[in-house]
Amino acid sequence: MNTVVDKAAFLQTLAEKSDSGSLRGDYSQADERYVVRQHWQAYTPQQHALWRRLYQRQARLLPGRACDLFIESLARLNAGDGIPRFEQATDALRKATGWELVAVPGLVPELTFFEHLANRRFPVTVWLREPHEFDYIVEPDVFHDFFGHVPLLFDPVFAEHLQEYGKGGLKALRLDALSCLARLYWYTIEFGLMQTEQGLRVYGAGILSSGGEIEHCLTSPAPRRIALDVERVMRTQYKIDSYQETYFVIRDFRQLFDDTAPDFTPMYERIRRQPALPANALLPGEADLPPNPPAD
Repeated sequence: MNTVVDKAAFLQTLAEKSDSGSLRGDYSQADERYVVRQHWQAYTPQQHALWRRLYQRQARLLPGRACDLFIESLARLNAGDGIPRFEQATDALRKATGWELVAVPGLVPELTFFEHLANRRFPVTVWLREPHEFDYIVEPDVFHDFFGHVPLLFDPVFAEHLQEYGKGGLKALRLDALSCLARLYWYTIEFGLMQTEQGLRVYGAGILSSGGEIEHCLTSPAPRRIALDVERVMRTQYKIDSYQETYFVIRDFRQLFDDTAPDFTPMYERIRRQPALPANALLPGEADLPPNPPAD
């Protein structure tokens, strides 16, 4: 992620991406926080049908793979019949943890993103992928954002963690340490695993919204699975165009909250003096946790 704090400069960046054909979303209607109206009535029957196909595929993959809390929270959203209305999910979230959803046209500047999280607002993209992108999209769409991220906002500990992450992101911008926070977000909130009594389970949104990686990360012998160490995570590079070569594993969300609670400033200073680690690195003394047996 690159630090972008000026709206005019950010919109110019988006315009350049749009010219290259890599951008969706209408930013012309966004306010100063990049919030737009969802315009739920504008979704077509074909888009709702595509949502249902995506939802049904992922829902079938969740048992025995996703953490129990995610499965239970997803059911509370009742979002299987079509693209959900954000205001209905917000009503439920406010009662549970005080979070709300805000509609955004697509990617937003880091400063804006962190400010939303720090104030318990989760940005959800309004556009949906095309049918030919059923298995893979370059940028997050409404299915990834809503299906992958929103359910865990019902959990008080995870909800608190994500708010603190937003506050930490604002500080990291001032300390020129955004790459460290980006890696932490990637390897936990997007691609995190949890060790349970039943075996490894997924809580990362990037995996939970994926048709293939949700099985690969748990049972393939190829990737490494390493117990979470925050400083180690912040040094580790990641893949954006393939399955991950390393996954980091937590015991529970309380560990995630506690391990990311300290002031990261001294850690940032140490990381600046060390080389980045390859995505497939295994350091001396680290245990490479075994995969789950393949699902039946």
